[in-house]
This record gives sequence, structure tokens and C-alpha cells, in this order.
Amino acid sequence: MSKSKKGLSYKDAGVDIDAGDAFIDVIKPLAKSTQREGCMSGLGGFGAMFQIPKGYKNPVLVSGTDGVGTKLKLAFQLDQHDTIGIDLVAMCVNDILAQGAEPLFFLDYFASGKLTTETAAKVVAGIAEGCRQSNAALIGGETAEMPGMYDAGEYDLAGFCVGAVEKENIIDGSKVAAGDILIGLPSSGAHSNGYSLIRKVIDDFGVPLNTIVDGRPLSEAVIEPTKIYVKSCLDLFKSVDVHALAHITGGGIPGNLVRVLPDDCHAIVDESSWKWPELFDLLAETADIERAEMYRAFNCGVGMIIAIAAADKDATLTTFAKHDIQAFEIGRIEAGSGDAPVTIV
Repeated sequence: MSKSKKGLSYKDAGVDIDAGDAFIDVIKPLAKSTQREGCMSGLGGFGAMFQIPKGYKNPVLVSGTDGVGTKLKLAFQLDQHDTIGIDLVAMCVNDILAQGAEPLFFLDYFASGKLTTETAAKVVAGIAEGCRQSNAALIGGETAEMPGMYDAGEYDLAGFCVGAVEKENIIDGSKVAAGDILIGLPSSGAHSNGYSLIRKVIDDFGVPLNTIVDGRPLSEAVIEPTKIYVKSCLDLFKSVDVHALAHITGGGIPGNLVRVLPDDCHAIVDESSWKWPELFDLLAETADIERAEMYRAFNCGVGMIIAIAAADKDATLTTFAKHDIQAFEIGRIEAGSGDAPVTIV
């Protein structure tokens, strides 16, 4: 009797289950390094469990999900994967922070055509670092290997976080009133928005990646991870009645500040109050991008805007200084309404 031929396997179709299992073993220590009060399980279960920490009396859960957009394309091009995970966490935790929430836990989704453990481990190491910076536990996620869905060496990322805030302390912009001032927090670069335009400028105009901007090569400036504002803002909430926070993401200052303004308020932003990082000047000058378009596409150096009573200015600036953040007064709130509730002057 002839020996039977070995049948087709899942690995033959491009999915290596053993590699996936080995990858879980590699990232378990990374997840463990992010544990905090409330963690009830490690990686490997069908669901991740987390208990709301003690001290909350009437907690409201706040959730957020996001990705990092086409900044991934630059990570592939530059073969730099150890910080893109920080971006993923930052985009989620900064969003829920804008409503006053303390991040509690985070889950990630990593998908590729073929799992490369070395690259994937670098990405998850960045996610773990972002979680440590925001005191959020990395308690679960999904790694998907999907042959034919992605080009060789490429992958996709998505993140999901949950935080909590006392119901009476929710920040929703309802306290914003004429006479308030606006405090800007500096960004660490373009964060994770506007990268389709950044890449188009670099490619269409042949901008060398070794061009020096802000004292470093452009290749470093464009991959700089998104600033995480969690610890400094949570500290601020302890002493200052914050009226609103606007996380400056897609849509820039005009498109995000408007989201926290009551109908009877108008925000005046003074662009002379801060200096654009050279990265944005380079983009604008190289491609002759109009000022208004720059403000729509990029944060232009401001990653978060906070509305407070004028009397709380000194306390606010002092708090951020303790966290080595050079916050600055960026504008004010006036009475008014209309089709353009945010004016940059």
C-alpha cells in the first residue's frame, strides 16, 4: 500500500498558528508591565476582565477607539516600528481625557498578511510604553494573520480604551463662558493626523528625509510619537475647574475646538501666542499650502486646548510646568455665535 500524501494545512494557506502562539508568549511580559489596580486577568482568555478601581462613587465609563492613519506608511518606509504603538494609545487616551476620564485599560488589534514576530513585538512594545505613560493596563487584543490582505512587510493597527470619570466631574464644555481663557499644550509634532498630505508633499516635491527641521532630520520629526497628556491633565483636574478640553486631531484647531463650545460662545485663537514647529513651516512653504488649510489638516504645534476661568491661569500653567510642559495662553472665549465659532487671528 502506498504511503498517503499529506493533506493541505492552514500554514500552507499562509496562516501559521504556531507562530501566533509563540508571539503571545513574547508579548505577555509587555502586557504584564502595564498592570494597574483593577486588572483581573492576563492575556489568553476569551475576554479581558477589569474591575473599576476603589474610590469611585458614581463612575461613568468613557470609551474611545482610533488608529494611526497613514503614518503607518512612513513607519514601513523608515522601518521604524517601536514608537507607532505609542501613537495608537495616545490617540485613544487623549480623546477620553477630553471628557475628564482617567484611562483604565486598553486593547489593540494588529493585522498583517504574514506575522513577523520581531516587527509585531516592536509595535506591541510601543503600545505597552504608551499604556505605561497613561497608566492604562494592556489587558487584551487581537492578532490577525490574513494572507493576501496586506502587502509584504505591512500591517494595520486599531486601538480601544476605556476610562472612568465621576459623573459630577464629566467635562463636556457646558461650563464654557465668555471671559474664559484658552490654554494650549504643545504637540510633539504632527501626532497622527495629516499624514496623507505630509507624504504627498515629501513625495511630490522630493523633500529629502535628511532635511533638518527643529534640529533633527525630517525622518525623525515625522515619526515622532504623539504626546500623551494624561498624567498632567489628571493632575490639573485635582486643583482647577476645567471647563473644556479639545484634543486637536483631524480638523485641526477649528474643527476640534468647536466641538466643546456652547452655541452662545465664540473662541478667539491668537496665533502669535506660539511658534509653529519648523515641520509645519517646511510643509507650508514647500507645497504653498494656504494658512487656513494648514490649520484644517494639522495641529500646527498645539496638541490640546483647555478652557478655564481667567483666575485659574497661574495655577494651570504651574501644574503643567511641574510636568515639564510649557503650556501657554492661546486665546479667549467671547459671547457670540454664527457659522464660524472659532476665529484664528
